[in-house]
Amino acid sequence: MAESTIWWLLAGTAVAVELLTGTFYLLMLAIGLAAAALAAHAGAGTSVQLVVAAVVGGGAVTAWHLLRPRQPAGPASANRDVNMDVGETVQVDAWNPDGTASVRYRGANWTVVPFAPGTAATGAHRVREVVGSRLVVEKI
Repeated sequence: MAESTIWWLLAGTAVAVELLTGTFYLLMLAIGLAAAALAAHAGAGTSVQLVVAAVVGGGAVTAWHLLRPRQPAGPASANRDVNMDVGETVQVDAWNPDGTASVRYRGANWTVVPFAPGTAATGAHRVREVVGSRLVVEKI
């Protein structure tokens, strides 16, 4: 069996394991293994292939680690990437004495509370956060 075939099988195995575990770093290592396979196709020796796999795979892991965001953009309840309701608009017609209001949103009745206490006003509001079954809103 050719050396390049072994490298391709290792790269495919790394991708398959990544699909099973969800560890994105394995894809970066698979890039290094694929680079080693290409080096084998080019006729490089085994030691050069190992160095290519280590440098390309390690470099890809390092680059991904440095480029990925450190922290999510706030808690999941207020993150638009996690919660599709954040940033949407609702119409508040009247506020209750307890500081809540009921609005019709996405075909259901929702309880809304103002983002800043004492700022309850009628009209259009933007959803800032979803806490349980309540929408935390701010006036637009």
